[in-house]
Amino acid sequence: MRRNVNMTILLFNNQIYGLTKGQYSPTSEVGKITKSTPMGSVDQPFNAVSVALGAEATFVARTHDMDRKHMQETFRRAHEHRGSSLVEIFQNCNVFNDGAFAQITKKDKRDSMLIQLTHGEPIRFGEDNEFGVISNSQGNAEIVKVADVGEPALIVHDENCEDPSLAFAISRISSGPYEPTPVGVFREVQRPEYASVVNQQIDVARSQQGSGDISDLLNSQPTWEVA
Repeated sequence: MRRNVNMTILLFNNQIYGLTKGQYSPTSEVGKITKSTPMGSVDQPFNAVSVALGAEATFVARTHDMDRKHMQETFRRAHEHRGSSLVEIFQNCNVFNDGAFAQITKKDKRDSMLIQLTHGEPIRFGEDNEFGVISNSQGNAEIVKVADVGEPALIVHDENCEDPSLAFAISRISSGPYEPTPVGVFREVQRPEYASVVNQQIDVARSQQGSGDISDLLNSQPTWEVA
């Protein structure tokens, strides 16, 4: 992601290692009891979106498996992006971790628990859009009641901002799938893709130094004759 290699990463997060029969994973909550942590996990889970933004990935998004339309649109945008794309998908594992995201993704919970990020619009959510997100005096994203601060105080989401700091702050609003959680595209910026830039360098080197043939390279100066 740091190099901006042209690759799309779909990270299915069900907070468990389901395919290997239910061991705890890097996104499992503290205290998670599994076959590999019978007394509860002591690891602090990491936030995949924050990790990607910290690496300055050029496309970072989050969606969930209970909203097909949102998921398909997010996948489409990630696929069309030139460079590194990461999409975190909140996904249920009905065998080893059933209901992991039910507190925020069930239909009757979404309005009050999912913070939809829409480019160019103030960040608001709630059944009546009564809540919003501001940048507080410490530079952290904070949930407030819109009636208390007024809409002009809210963050207007800018997914094209070159500086990832605010997107990172937004990604830290929730510490687990039981608090209001941002979903959507956090960041989409354009930067040169790694392979294309390296290929340009190769083309320049070939034009300056010849064909780039391996035989020419092995016989180029300086060379030594060993008696």
